[in-house]
Amino acid sequence: MDPIDIGLAVTGGLLVLVVLGMRVAFAAALAGMVGLIWIFWSKKGYDPDEFGWALTVAAKTAGQVPHSKVTSQALSLIPTFILIGYLAYYAGLTRALFEAAKRWIAWVPGGLAVSTVFATAGFAAVSGASVATAAVFARIAIPEMLKIGYDKRFAAGVVAAGGTLASLIPPSAILVIYAIIVEQDVGKLLLAGFIPGAFSALVYGTLIIGMALLIKGFGPPVGGFTWREKLVSLPPALPIVFVVVTIIFFVYNPFGGDAWGTPTEGGAIGAFVVFLMALYRGMRWPELKDALLETAKLSVMIFTIIWGVLIYVRFLGFADLPGAFADWITSLTVSPMLILVCILLAYAVLGMFMDAIGMLLLTLPVVYPAVMALNGGEFVSAADSTFGMSGPMCAIWFGILVVKMAEFCLITPPIGLNCFVVAGVRDDLSVQDVFKGVMPFFIADAITIALLVSFPMIVLWLPGQA
Repeated sequence: MDPIDIGLAVTGGLLVLVVLGMRVAFAAALAGMVGLIWIFWSKKGYDPDEFGWALTVAAKTAGQVPHSKVTSQALSLIPTFILIGYLAYYAGLTRALFEAAKRWIAWVPGGLAVSTVFATAGFAAVSGASVATAAVFARIAIPEMLKIGYDKRFAAGVVAAGGTLASLIPPSAILVIYAIIVEQDVGKLLLAGFIPGAFSALVYGTLIIGMALLIKGFGPPVGGFTWREKLVSLPPALPIVFVVVTIIFFVYNPFGGDAWGTPTEGGAIGAFVVFLMALYRGMRWPELKDALLETAKLSVMIFTIIWGVLIYVRFLGFADLPGAFADWITSLTVSPMLILVCILLAYAVLGMFMDAIGMLLLTLPVVYPAVMALNGGEFVSAADSTFGMSGPMCAIWFGILVVKMAEFCLITPPIGLNCFVVAGVRDDLSVQDVFKGVMPFFIADAITIALLVSFPMIVLWLPGQA
């Protein structure tokens, strides 16, 4: 068998392992190791005496991958971003955000649900974890919505869908992972997530208002707040604004000149600010220990997936499967835009059976080179490109699209993680209830993705200023 055939066979085996329920990290590491042994042994003509040599070389190759990649400075962003979210919860910033959003927005039709969406978007700006966002607001927002008569399934759906915004709005762990895998600028990718993330929240809010106007008794507005009550609600939420501004200035200085530092430094300072706020608001050692442990657990899970998948990615390089796939994609006689849409639809299907991080890590090494080839290459100019943007800008645009698809996968059955988290927090809700509640948001996400594809400047304007 030639390397391409070996690559296809091992990839097929990996998919079988994942479908059978093996964790992505271990399935990818096993497939990658088997593939490396197979590739090296094939070079020796499958001589039984050379199997030991192939095993040794494969083990050395696989062993070098995790250390060389995980020591990347960019990955240090992930624990700091996750820590910001957990510290913000213990600082009471989530409750403050929800209260401020309620007092300022809840007067519109479906106002409490709209307030929940914008509060989750605000919390997403200090939390890199969608799961944490969904869990926190399941405790805060759902009881408030149930009090005024919201259907419990829709209330749960609002929280589950709103939690997905943390995947796109910086600080975002998934955007950092994408940047590392495709070797693009982390700062520009983080910048690119702001406007699409806010745009997604607006689409969600518009959907809710439309449903409230069309369905009688759907979501009564909540009014009666005085201007004094509205203004008083703002100061407790200001630390969120400070953290967002800090991260922006450490990625991109809007006043011109060099940025103040690296995204890693911005994330560390943001975590320190929220830590001080949490201490001021009464956080003690038990809460701090819980925040650190939860951060460590989630970080280790993400790093383990990265380690395992990178072994598989190294095997793909030896098999030259990404190059072969890119050549096949560019040889098709259909519209490049149609091919891109089909790739995004494939992500929607794949996301029904895999978690978002594992899905991106497994597919990007093959899909990303193909998309770049469709556009004319990684270094093509905007004038000579297929999609009307330079190679680096296309990498950013495609990154936001696939991360938005990853958001979509967090609420799709049968393994939409956010839905399981919301159901786990609320004893009165089943997973089926939450899946029914998020169905309207499938429409909102489809509209958002279509607009991001049709109008790339929604994604590219802000990073283009850096």
